[in-house]
Amino acid sequence: MAVLSPRARRGGYAGSADQRRRGRLASIDWILWGVPLGLTLVAGILIASTQRQADYADWYQHWISAAVGLVLALQVARLPLERLASFRWPIYGATIASLVAVRLVGTSALGAQRWISIGGFHVQPSEFAKLAAILLLAGVLSRYPVERPVDLVRPIGLIALPWALVFIQPDLGTSLVFGAVLLVMLFWAGMPLSWLILLISPLVTAILAGAWPWLLLAWVPLIGLLAWRSLPWPRLALAAVLAIQGLFALITPYLWLHGLKDYQRDRLVLFLDPSKDPLGGGYHLLQSKVGIGSGGLWGTGLMHGLLTKLQFIPEQHTDFIFSAVGEELGFVGSLLIVAAFTLLAWRLLQIAAHARTDAESLLVVGTAAMLLFQVVINISMTIGLGPVTGIPLPWVSYGRSAMLVNFIGLGLCASVARHNRTGQRWW
Repeated sequence: MAVLSPRARRGGYAGSADQRRRGRLASIDWILWGVPLGLTLVAGILIASTQRQADYADWYQHWISAAVGLVLALQVARLPLERLASFRWPIYGATIASLVAVRLVGTSALGAQRWISIGGFHVQPSEFAKLAAILLLAGVLSRYPVERPVDLVRPIGLIALPWALVFIQPDLGTSLVFGAVLLVMLFWAGMPLSWLILLISPLVTAILAGAWPWLLLAWVPLIGLLAWRSLPWPRLALAAVLAIQGLFALITPYLWLHGLKDYQRDRLVLFLDPSKDPLGGGYHLLQSKVGIGSGGLWGTGLMHGLLTKLQFIPEQHTDFIFSAVGEELGFVGSLLIVAAFTLLAWRLLQIAAHARTDAESLLVVGTAAMLLFQVVINISMTIGLGPVTGIPLPWVSYGRSAMLVNFIGLGLCASVARHNRTGQRWW
């Protein structure tokens, strides 16, 4: 047998180390981690651009929050999710308690009471409540699938409590996220599409009752027919559905006047014609569209946006950060941002499809619904296609609590990917 020289052995060891290094690089999920990190890097520069003329500069905190979130996500990614099964209810209970605490000792800002001050830092419990609700719903729906209408009581009840506590803060935007997450997770769990339409129908009825009442003459009979054909006990189901539709049609005017704040009503309708109040509720929308339009195809370049520099859009670094994207990166840059989120959504659905258990699959889908609903609503409101709801753009808008929650959710999805049933080990 030939004896290798020390140099040959060193070469062999170097080759093995190099192969191990390449193996580790190949095992990294570049889409799952690369998209959020790339968005965060660009976002820090955009936030700095919005603060060029300000008397403060906290853009670097965006990257610090991301670094902390990344560390947390990497730790969560190494954790087998079955270990969290016994902690679902305590985590949910802790977030509910924190939402109650917001009402009692919370900090107010911009007309809402949403934060708790801890050690000089403002923590927004509603952000963490979204993830806690997803974690609990995933376990509940995997154990108790929705096979009968009565089975909806449990998941709706679980989501209704945090939803109500967030809605009264008031935080209309975040409360909408809870509803979107519930609907997507119910559908992924196997609930019939017809039932999903029936769940959404009261909201549609309320909108029609306030905007186009004459359309109810067609909408309500259509929903009644759907209930008759898809639900057990057709006569009872038809009567119950028609009663619910009538109730929502009648109480919509009262809820519109007494259930929402003045600024919330303005946000919900002014996107249709922001010029009605150009110096008030429509100001954000008008300036945002002007900024995005001024970017043209290629944009003005990072740190060169004139409207962004002069702070024509108040609080641009948070909910309206996409207007800075449009001005400084142009149509091409905006399209790349949308493409990045689309690529991330595809990867999350791929992970959910190959998860070992139903609970893990539902967890990934719920996280994807949370992130992508925020993306769609935020971009829609920024370009004037939807109402202003105060929903941030994940990893791009400034917000420490949201950043941590987004990365923790990413870590949970990475944990599912690491232990998927195909045997692939993604980190």
